[in-house]
Amino acid sequence: MAWTDSHCHVAYDGVGLEAVERAAAAGVTRVVTIGTDVERSRAAIGVTRAGRRAGLQLWATAGVHPHDAVQGTDGLAALLDEPEVVAVGECGLDYYYEHSPRDTQRAVFAAQVALALERDLALVVHTRDAWADTLGVLDDVGVPARTVIHCFSGGPDEARACLERGAVLSFSGIVTFKNAADVRILDAPHGAPGRGAPPPVPARAPPGRDRRPVPRPRPPPRAPERAGLGGAGGGRRGRRPGRAGGGRRGGDVGQHRTAVRAGLSCPLRNL
Repeated sequence: MAWTDSHCHVAYDGVGLEAVERAAAAGVTRVVTIGTDVERSRAAIGVTRAGRRAGLQLWATAGVHPHDAVQGTDGLAALLDEPEVVAVGECGLDYYYEHSPRDTQRAVFAAQVALALERDLALVVHTRDAWADTLGVLDDVGVPARTVIHCFSGGPDEARACLERGAVLSFSGIVTFKNAADVRILDAPHGAPGRGAPPPVPARAPPGRDRRPVPRPRPPPRAPERAGLGGAGGGRRGRRPGRAGGGRRGGDVGQHRTAVRAGLSCPLRNL
């Protein structure tokens, strides 16, 4: 069985294509590297191109993380035309850290939702301690057909609200946190809220043990067509590299597990 890592940060310091090669050897054969501002989105596209030249199956996203919303979205729209880009994001609201003012976060998030709708791209959403406003922006602007709630950390009510809007929930290493009982209940078999807690989840499940299989991958075409995301996973988020007092955002390839709604056979469509 082949695995897909639909949310990692290959372009971050300390990760790189070597991590993608190790992941491929372990069965994680397709990787999407995520942009978090315009500069890092360009880097994600660049490392994707380099990886493809080396025979690896990589794709990229382009977006502005709520931490970096003060930077704005100038230059982002042009990156969405690059054939390696399969989604807008990650973007959203983070009221836990508030590295950017809340009104700025909301405006920048809404602009990116509009871009995803305009370009018919998937949307990768980061939300933390901001459920009401996150859902409010999606209701006001519209929910793209392939919307991923990355690294879901809510409870049954938030899960139902997202699913009612047609979004996909991703479950990550958060399911192993001691205080994540609500998330473990949601990560039960079949992904149905309220079915009860699943068996203990290992920090790193071996290939072939994920209960949400994906089809065998196909090599990317010589002239890559735009693809769409149907799910994403991710790690717990800290402060940006290089900022005082903060740690590195999770970027290890192959550690993020994707939950797929019924009817979606693969977290990456048309790859």
